[in-house]
Amino acid sequence: MRLWSLHPQYLDPKGLVALWREGLLAQAVLVGKTIGYKHHPQLVRFLESSSPSKYIAAYLRLIHDEAVRRGYHFDEKKIDRGSMLKPLLVTRGQLEYEWSHLNNKLKARAPAWLRHFEAVREPEPHPLFQIVPGGISPWELIAAQSDSPRGGHSPHTTRHGILER
Repeated sequence: MRLWSLHPQYLDPKGLVALWREGLLAQAVLVGKTIGYKHHPQLVRFLESSSPSKYIAAYLRLIHDEAVRRGYHFDEKKIDRGSMLKPLLVTRGQLEYEWSHLNNKLKARAPAWLRHFEAVREPEPHPLFQIVPGGISPWELIAAQSDSPRGGHSPHTTRHGILER
């Protein structure tokens, strides 16, 4: 599960559909409709919020908005009730890590899509998030470590200090 902190405009069609599905799964977890994934690191920031179910609904609503902008037909009725809330915080380091991670995915999966964003140096966050100074989020590091045994990938630090897989 990957709940991007990045603005959904950067996701290729496959990535946006995957985010929609993973966001709906996260919503099911956060409202208690499933027994799996309860401790998934990607859910930490929602679980630590004042209202996890309202925040994931707001997150999904903005994914839906991007889908509509592109002419996709995601079923809005699948989003639980929620509202725009005070932004959640995301660190600059987390956003940079995700930008690097997404770029690596798109180089392999959708290089033509990636070319649209070559000039982006500071990517925008998902509208639910406000950028604050800081490094990679602790939950991301946990995710990177836990991915290692399954996928055979280990985290590496680039010369810019950004973790990559």
